[in-house]
Amino acid sequence: MNRPLRLVAVSGGLQRPSKSAALAEHLLDLIAEAVPVEQRLIELGQLAPDLAGAVWRSQLPDPVERALVEVEQADVLVVATPVFRGAYTGLFKHFFDFIDQDALIDKPVLLAATGGSDRHALVIDHQLRPLFSFFQARTLPLGVYATDKEFVDHRLRDEALLQRATLAVQRALPLIDLARHVPARRTQDMAVAVAVA
Repeated sequence: MNRPLRLVAVSGGLQRPSKSAALAEHLLDLIAEAVPVEQRLIELGQLAPDLAGAVWRSQLPDPVERALVEVEQADVLVVATPVFRGAYTGLFKHFFDFIDQDALIDKPVLLAATGGSDRHALVIDHQLRPLFSFFQARTLPLGVYATDKEFVDHRLRDEALLQRATLAVQRALPLIDLARHVPARRTQDMAVAVAVA
C-alpha cells in the first residue's frame, strides 16, 4: 500500500469542547507521528440532530451517511466515548448500529473512554471490547481511559495519562502496520458493497 493509511476517529462526546474528542485527537496525532496517515475525527455530538431520529440507514441524511462510509472504509479506527451510566453513550451505540456488520472485520481499533472517576475504567474491557468483537475487529492491546481530573481546559495535561496514551499507540503500531499491507482490493470491494446497499 503506497497511499497513507486512512485513520478515522469517532468521538461519542455530545458536547463541544469534548474530553472524548480531545483524547481521540491526541491518539490520532500520536499515530500520525509514527506512520503516514490521512486522519479524520467524527464528532457524534455534531451529527446528533440528524442521527438520533433515524431507525433505518436509508433514513439518514448525507452527512451521517458520509461519516458511516468513512468509518467503514478506514484502515484504522480510534474510538472514544464518555462513560454514561456505566457504558458508552446511547448515541455512540446508535451510530455503530448502522455500520455494516462485515465492514470492520480485521480492522485495528484503538479503544478509549473518559469518565468522572476511576471506577468507570473497566468500561473499555466490559463494554467497548465486546462491541467491537461482535464486528470481528482487531481491538488493540491497550485501551486508554481518562478521568476529568487529567484534563485542563479540555486538553490532556496529566503526565501519567500522556504516558499511557503513548504506550497504547506503541503497542498498537505492529497491528497498525499490518493494515498497511491489506490488499487494496478488499477496500475497493467494501466501497462497492456500501454503494450497493
